[in-house]
Amino acid sequence: MPPRLPTQAAAPSPPRLPGLRPHAAALPTLRLPSPHPPPRLPGLPESREEWSSRRTLLRWGLLSILLLSLTLVFSVLLFYIFHSCGPRPCESPVCLELVATYLTTGNTSAQPCTDFFSFVCGNLTSVWANESRDILQVLKEKNQNQLRKILETSILWPPDSAEEKTVRFYKACMDTEAIDASGVEPLTQVIEELGGWPISGNWTLPDFNHTLKLLMSRYGSFPFFKAYLRLQPSSPHMPVIQIDQPEFQIPFQPDQKNYPEILRAYLSYLQQLGTLLGGDQKAVSEHASISISITSNLLLAAKHLDQRKREGNLFQETTIAQLQEMAPSIDWLSCLRAIFSSMTLSPSEPIMVHDLEYIRGMSQVIGQAPKDRYRDYLQSHMILQLVSTLIPALDSHFQNAQRNLSQKLQELAGQSLITFSIPRWKKCIEETGTFFEPTLGAMFVQETFSHGSRDAATQLFSEIKNALSRHLKRLRWMGEGSRRETQAKLSQLKVEMGAPEEILKPDAAKQNYQHISFGPSFLQTFLSCSRALRERTLRGFLGPSSSHSWKVSPWEVHAYYSMSDNVAVFPAGLLQPPFFSPDYPSAVNFGAAGSVMAHELMHIFNQYLVPGGCPACDIPTLHGELLCLQQYYESFSLPAGSTFNSSHTLLENAADIGALVIAMQAYRKWQQKHKGETILPRLGLSPYQLFYRSYAQVMCGTPNLKDAQDLHSPPILRVHGPLSNTPTFARYFSCSRGTPMNPDKRCQLW
Repeated sequence: MPPRLPTQAAAPSPPRLPGLRPHAAALPTLRLPSPHPPPRLPGLPESREEWSSRRTLLRWGLLSILLLSLTLVFSVLLFYIFHSCGPRPCESPVCLELVATYLTTGNTSAQPCTDFFSFVCGNLTSVWANESRDILQVLKEKNQNQLRKILETSILWPPDSAEEKTVRFYKACMDTEAIDASGVEPLTQVIEELGGWPISGNWTLPDFNHTLKLLMSRYGSFPFFKAYLRLQPSSPHMPVIQIDQPEFQIPFQPDQKNYPEILRAYLSYLQQLGTLLGGDQKAVSEHASISISITSNLLLAAKHLDQRKREGNLFQETTIAQLQEMAPSIDWLSCLRAIFSSMTLSPSEPIMVHDLEYIRGMSQVIGQAPKDRYRDYLQSHMILQLVSTLIPALDSHFQNAQRNLSQKLQELAGQSLITFSIPRWKKCIEETGTFFEPTLGAMFVQETFSHGSRDAATQLFSEIKNALSRHLKRLRWMGEGSRRETQAKLSQLKVEMGAPEEILKPDAAKQNYQHISFGPSFLQTFLSCSRALRERTLRGFLGPSSSHSWKVSPWEVHAYYSMSDNVAVFPAGLLQPPFFSPDYPSAVNFGAAGSVMAHELMHIFNQYLVPGGCPACDIPTLHGELLCLQQYYESFSLPAGSTFNSSHTLLENAADIGALVIAMQAYRKWQQKHKGETILPRLGLSPYQLFYRSYAQVMCGTPNLKDAQDLHSPPILRVHGPLSNTPTFARYFSCSRGTPMNPDKRCQLW
């Protein structure tokens, strides 16, 4: 409605002429047309048409204002909805810590499309240029510090409980003052229990096989051969005694040019041990020289594992009686009965010998010892070998002797000297983990891997497994029979997350430690724990086997897939920041931990990728893609001094590329089902970019040039190989065609 105008006084009526009646019809008025309406005089009311026009204009004005207001409100609402439903920055402490890690390790001046490895790992590798370290090593050290915190926290555990014994052992190991105060006396008592030796102390001339039995059964020392149990690889998977070479302290390189210098270093080391035990210097030198000679002759009779593999001579099945005929210097039945006291053994007991030629040669070395001093020299050799194995429990003088030997060997190998020694607390954590692994593992999981973390990791694995199951139908080279077989394996696959179930049960480990006694010296405690561990291991083999036996400790950082048990294992030590956290953006978890999970599952395909492993497959297509993959990795340039064998690493390269494909498919599927994804602030990365950034973070490191057994490619290839072979990476990082990370040709194995 138009506003009402103020009321005005009525205008006076015009005068009426005489003779006219009121209301008489007036004469017609002549109206001339006018192009404009006559101007309205001030004070006169508006006409009806003017009122209507003004009312219309006012209505349109109000409507325009209303529409503009609604538009502004709607825009604000859309902005709010967009920002609340789209990726939001994760500002939690664990996310901010991850951002700091990414900014520290990465090199933002590197171009992602040219060198993504430097973009992600550039600063980290420059710091570690001369060390064989990687991001997993950083996580391992973080876990060790967590174990130290657990063991050194002042908690009053129930007396004689598994936790109390675990902490008590660690503290006894750390008490170096008490260990040094005990001196050599505890070790002298052990030597006397073995019959003494001719260098110092009492010497009762014991029987060689009697001493050997005591060494192996009571002290776990195997100077001439190693005996242990292992399950048969084929059904019914019964435990079988294995006979193998011992773990030689001298490097297995008799043909090395500086080998005489290595022998002299060991001779000096053994002389130090004998002198510390109170031996006469002349007698010590004589017996140490004979011990080195015995070890050298044993090495000449042995074959390296690689040579045995090439010859196809890894093991041979025989019986105890047959072994007695082939190697008569050892009383095999008596020794094996002492080692495996819980087993009923007879001469017809089947056993597996891993290097029969070595066992024959070892028997000859023992039989050819100097006749006049036969027992003397063999006894000294066995005592010196035992002392070397017990050094972790001996005083600082023995440990210094071993440290000096390690430094001398590094010099002879041309390696840079490690100027620092391993901290005592790390050594003690290692020993505590060896003897009390179930309890220490449970304590670590309770402290670092909550139920929420375990549930989140299990859900992540489920997404990865489902993505792989869906992807099977897309493999062009796989035959239907192999596809069904793989699908069945996936459906029956078991996953163990964090730690073995049995160690998390209340009082599960208490029975395992009931025979451990804490003696007046740390050496006595150490030996008691060693015996308890051997007995526990033996019972584990002979008892009912209802679950997979873990190959790693819960605090370690390596996952694996067991093909024989069809079990995937992911320890709690790996599922930690910076690789996994329930609070991380899902892109981080899928890219880092998810790709690790997918990598282990890809090993299900190993049997099909080896020559002759998949006769029902499309062989030309499969071989073509494997050849493409091998040549693809060979085309990359490596840092100076780095080498690798593409055929040697082929299966791991295939697993890396497949893992990236599966992890990305799982992440995309997850995004379709879930809303509220977050990102990391300050990085400027979208969720998909963050996925690939997190994948590469797992691979950061420098190549370990010393480990010839490593089947993985150097870290830079583990980043550039899979990512450059993935078209979506180039799309999300806007890499131009022909750049290193967006090549013209890719392989399509997966």
